[in-house]
Amino acid sequence: MNNKEFARILEERTKKFAVQIINVSGSLPNTWEGRVIRNQLTKSGTSIGANYAEANRASSKQDFRSKIRICEGEANETRYWLDIADRMNWFGGTAAKEVIKEANELLAIFSTISKNTK
Repeated sequence: MNNKEFARILEERTKKFAVQIINVSGSLPNTWEGRVIRNQLTKSGTSIGANYAEANRASSKQDFRSKIRICEGEANETRYWLDIADRMNWFGGTAAKEVIKEANELLAIFSTISKNTK
């Protein structure tokens, strides 16, 4: 697989993840606390793909590296909010477990890209 094909697949994967995050966020309780976590989770989880799309259209290697680091940070933040919601027992079923798994995988991918981009 070449870099363009990898980028296309990862862009699609991050879009799918954004939809999953929106769906999972909608299942959080409609309490003040639930709305705070929903807002944070939705913002960070959907921005991963948006920033990756920007990275793929970066004007320089330095710009690409900077945007990839933002993706890495947003993936880490998303994982954090998912963990908080999970510890609050706000998730039911297996859908949230799949989203948590994907968040961990995306963080690993962007961490690797970040480390290997010079």
